[in-house]
Amino acid sequence: MQIRIQSTGAVMYEAEFRAYQKANGGPSWETTTTEVLEALGADVVLEGPQASGGTVYQYSQASGVEQIDGKWYTKYILGPLFTDTPATDETPAKTAAENETDYKASKDAEQAKSVRSTRGEKLAESDWTQVADAPVDKAVWATYRQALRDVTAQSGFPWTVTWPDAP
Repeated sequence: MQIRIQSTGAVMYEAEFRAYQKANGGPSWETTTTEVLEALGADVVLEGPQASGGTVYQYSQASGVEQIDGKWYTKYILGPLFTDTPATDETPAKTAAENETDYKASKDAEQAKSVRSTRGEKLAESDWTQVADAPVDKAVWATYRQALRDVTAQSGFPWTVTWPDAP
């Protein structure tokens, strides 16, 4: 549970709040109640709704707190957010746009690897259909297996893939 200090707006977890109170001469108490928090000048921070929508590159991330109808909630936004990064001894400076491009390329590569892994599993599961004495229509299965190999050529790859149906 998170707690917001009314006088400063600082947000901290319950254990940090207890330590903060102890270090600042606050009372010793074993359970957190609304009355105790109110007496100590603090509010409970409730879990807010996750951010939704966005693109395949975005996710819901915490971004502070907000007050709604007199109660405090964790605020979520779609991220990640990109900023310029300064040069270091090992890396050159990058703009926010360059960092975003690099991030998207990394996510595309991860997704492509996952799709290729699934494709490999589907091909391995159907290997038996291509042995000489397999009691199946080899041409139909060969067409299915070729469609699996062609998944990476689909226009939505790697994020939108239409898997062929096994015969």
